[in-house]
Amino acid sequence: MIVDAHQHFWDPAGADYPWMAADELTPIRRAFGPDDLAPLLKANGIDASIVVQCRSALEETEQFLRIAHENPIVVGVVGWVDLTDSALGDTLDRLRASRGGDKLVGIRHQVHDEGDPDWLLREDVQRGLTAVFAHDLAYDFLVRTRELPAAIATAQAFPQARFVLDHAAKPPIADGGSNDWADRIKALGACGNVWCKISGLATEAAWDDWDAERLLPFVAHAASCFGEDRLIFGSDWPVCLLAGNYGEIKRALEACLTQLGPQVRAKAFGVNATRAYRLAIAK
Repeated sequence: MIVDAHQHFWDPAGADYPWMAADELTPIRRAFGPDDLAPLLKANGIDASIVVQCRSALEETEQFLRIAHENPIVVGVVGWVDLTDSALGDTLDRLRASRGGDKLVGIRHQVHDEGDPDWLLREDVQRGLTAVFAHDLAYDFLVRTRELPAAIATAQAFPQARFVLDHAAKPPIADGGSNDWADRIKALGACGNVWCKISGLATEAAWDDWDAERLLPFVAHAASCFGEDRLIFGSDWPVCLLAGNYGEIKRALEACLTQLGPQVRAKAFGVNATRAYRLAIAK
C-alpha cells in the first residue's frame, strides 16, 4: 500500500483561511476536493492518502471525517481540536463515534503561527495532548526552527506517544538552510517516538527554481536524523502546486529517497505512515 501521508482539501468560498490571503497564494485559492485528488493518486501509482487540517475549526475535522467515510482513498484524517479545551476528552469521544470517526488518526495545530515559541509547553496545551494520546491518536508538529525546542521537550515529556513532524520543520531551503534547523531536527530525531514527513519541501525552495538535487541535502539530513523507519512521504497537495504539479513533486521526492537506498524509499512510501498513524490498512 503506497500512501500519500499529507494532503489537504479546502473551499475558500465556504470558509475562511487566513493563511491563504497573500497575493502569491492566488493560484491555490480555489476549491480542492477528493474528486480532484483521486485521478492524481491513480496516475502516480498511489493507493491512498491522509487528509490534514487546514484551519482551526472543529467543523473542518467533522467534514474531513465525513469525506473519509465516503471516499475509500482517504484512509486517515489528521484533524484539529482545541487543545486548551478542558472538555477535550468528550470532544474526541464524540468525533470518534461520528461517521468516519474510525479514520481519525491524528491531531494538528498551527503552532508556528502562535506568538509564543513555547506554546506547546503551556500547561493547558500539555493537558490537551494528554487527552489526545489517551485516545490513541498521533500528534503532528507543525513547527519551524523557532518552535523546535518546545517540540523536542514535548516529545520527551510523552515518551510513549506518537509524534509526526510535518514538512521536516520547513527548512529554509531558499536561503541555503541553517545550522539551527539542522541541529534541532537532529535533537528531535533522537526522540524515538517522532516520525518525519518529507513533504512541503519544494515550496520552501524558490518556487520557480528547484529540483530534486537541491532538495536532496535536506532529505538526506532528515534521513540521517530519523532513520529509514521514521521517514514518511507526503505531497502537501494542493499547496505544492505553487512549486510544481503532483507528479513533479512525487518524482522529485522519490528520486531523493531512492538515492538514499531502495529500502528508504520503500518504507517512506507506505509502511512508515501506516505504523506512525496505526492505519487500519496495516491489518
